[in-house]
Amino acid sequence: MSAEVEALNALAERTLASGNFDAFSDADLEHVMTSAVKLYVAKAEATGSYPPPVTAERVTPTEVVTVVSEMIRAAGLNLFDLSMWFRRV
Repeated sequence: MSAEVEALNALAERTLASGNFDAFSDADLEHVMTSAVKLYVAKAEATGSYPPPVTAERVTPTEVVTVVSEMIRAAGLNLFDLSMWFRRV
């Protein structure tokens, strides 16, 4: 793991442990999530490999559904759109 990734992970872990969520603004989280999504898709499409995007043991189903639901809303998609893409890979 690169030093930059380790630093971001450490900051996130400290923030979660402290409960002081002001360490990340909404804009900061938006930028990090946007970059992570774009990087994941670009690498997956370039390699043809779609590895798990999260460590299942480290996130709850509620956390996954919350993020996915908000991403669907932010992109202006609906469940029909999602169902069409679901079997794409």
